[in-house]
Amino acid sequence: MIGSILLVVSLLVVAGVLVAGIAVMAIGGETGKKWSNVLMRYRILAQAVAVAILMIVLYASSRH
Repeated sequence: MIGSILLVVSLLVVAGVLVAGIAVMAIGGETGKKWSNVLMRYRILAQAVAVAILMIVLYASSRH
């Protein structure tokens, strides 16, 4: 149960960072240059954490 909640939260974080990155790129200008690359790097990190949580949840559920 806690694994499912962590997985949903991590996926929401990934989606939030992705939407923020797209919004910053749409704004453009100096803000877009400064933040778009940073936010996409955070998205990659959040995706890695989400995949790790997914693997842990799948492993734990297969052990029962």
